[in-house]
Amino acid sequence: MIDVGNVEIRFDYDSPQTKDVLRCLKVLYSTREGSQPLDRDFGLNWGFIDKPLPVAKSEYEFEVIKKTRKYEKRVKVKEVTYVYEGESGKIKPVIALTKGESE
Repeated sequence: MIDVGNVEIRFDYDSPQTKDVLRCLKVLYSTREGSQPLDRDFGLNWGFIDKPLPVAKSEYEFEVIKKTRKYEKRVKVKEVTYVYEGESGKIKPVIALTKGESE
C-alpha cells in the first residue's frame, strides 16, 4: 500500500522558494480530493489505495503529475519512485522535482 502520509520530496535545484514550494506540495499531496470546500479538485484522488500495486503506482503518479501541474507551477515532476518500508508493508513515494514555468 502506498503511504500517502509519508511522502519524500526532493528538488534537483536550490532556490529561496523551495521551502514554500515544499510546504505547499506537502499539503497538496496529503489532502484527499473533494475535501476542500471551495476547491473540490484540490488534493489527490485516493481511488488508487485499494488497487493492485502496479495499478496503484501508476494512478498515484498520474495524480501527482496532474495536480502538481495544476496547483504548483513553480516545479515539474521529474520522477516518482518508491522506497519499501519493510515490516509495515507500505511503500513511501519519493517525488523528484525540477524547476517549473514560474520559478
